[in-house]
Amino acid sequence: MSCIFCKIVNKEANAKVVYEDDDTIAIYDKNPAAPTHLLIMPKKHYERLMDTPPEVMPKLFEVVQKVAKDIGLDEKGFRVIINNGRGGGQVIFHLHIHLLAGGRLPGFH
Repeated sequence: MSCIFCKIVNKEANAKVVYEDDDTIAIYDKNPAAPTHLLIMPKKHYERLMDTPPEVMPKLFEVVQKVAKDIGLDEKGFRVIINNGRGGGQVIFHLHIHLLAGGRLPGFH
């Protein structure tokens, strides 16, 4: 499979991992759009949010909360974004949640 996130999950590509369990992984984005930019994703490949079974999402958001607390963002504040499809800004077609924090964040204010 040519999906870079699947390669990271399978340890075929390097990434700075912040959290990992049997179902999910959280990594630092290699091209950050903010001082803190993490990507939280299921280990199983789902191309887009619209292809993902709804029962997967609660686990991903649990990991967002855990990682945000672990790195001290729970009180400071952060933004979460899911891009769905090319028209929604999705570049890598493996479902992932962006967690952004620090400085002036890109996008809506």
